[in-house]
Amino acid sequence: MISNRLSLKFKTRSQMFAAAKNIYERDPAAHSMWEVLLTYSGFHALAFYRLAHYFYARQHYLLAALVAHWGKRATGVEIHPAAKIGKHLFIDHGTGIVIGQTAVIGDEVTILHNVTLGSRHPRSSGPRHPQIADHVFIGAGAQILGRIYIGEYAKIGAGAIVLQDVPAHTTAVGNPARLLPK
Repeated sequence: MISNRLSLKFKTRSQMFAAAKNIYERDPAAHSMWEVLLTYSGFHALAFYRLAHYFYARQHYLLAALVAHWGKRATGVEIHPAAKIGKHLFIDHGTGIVIGQTAVIGDEVTILHNVTLGSRHPRSSGPRHPQIADHVFIGAGAQILGRIYIGEYAKIGAGAIVLQDVPAHTTAVGNPARLLPK
């Protein structure tokens, strides 16, 4: 039992350092790993999320909610503990981001500030939030709402209101979002 806890601790620690390294490599404004580790609110929001998700997955719902709440207050990023987030999410200038309960985010995704991955029908059963594939870029202020799918390498423009699926390798812009030709 103790060895399992230690392996989880080291696995989580190495994942967090890998996440910080990924941010450092992807963000041209980052001057050092220490800067990412100590000052990036998006990185801190992910750390709070990972801890809250750990508790949520073990049915410690109140503790998960408290950790998520502390994370929101500390970083300005609200991520529901039940959301599923892949490797190397880069939350740049994190303030104002909301990620809903049934949202799924793939690997190597970039999200800028004031983005919402929200629900349009809060009382429906099953997934109510967007599913974001790998390598997606979501611009500042974008709203992606409802049970929709954003394909790999898609780009969502700043301020876009996305209410329908976006195919892979496609750009969506505007309100409501329209798809640009490839």
